[in-house]
Amino acid sequence: MRILAVLKIISVLIMVYFSTSKVNAQEQNGTLNQDPKFEQLLSEKRKINTSLILNDVYKIQIFNGSSENAKKTLSEFKKEFAAIDGTIIFNTPNYKVWVGNFRTRMEAERNLVELKKRYPNAFLIKPNK
Repeated sequence: MRILAVLKIISVLIMVYFSTSKVNAQEQNGTLNQDPKFEQLLSEKRKINTSLILNDVYKIQIFNGSSENAKKTLSEFKKEFAAIDGTIIFNTPNYKVWVGNFRTRMEAERNLVELKKRYPNAFLIKPNK
């Protein structure tokens, strides 16, 4: 019994010693050589990611129907409203045209009023991932 108590104390002291001693495993400095195109690709990826945010944004659906009509609607929309981003989403069996990346519901509703003049069936959505 006494030997077990002594072994426990020794093992605790060893663990404390190793946990408080200085670790030298990651002190060496190294250099990294990377292709300059990597930074360019990374910046392009960051731009794309910010434009594809689906969480915590509101969108407006202006069309629901066939592929050809969706493409036609999106091209007309982009000509008329160049400042607002738009995309086509496929949800079996229909294609949907979603526009905007509005951070607040109020901002989306303001744009919805304007878009309803041209697209009377437009409505506000908050897509999930």
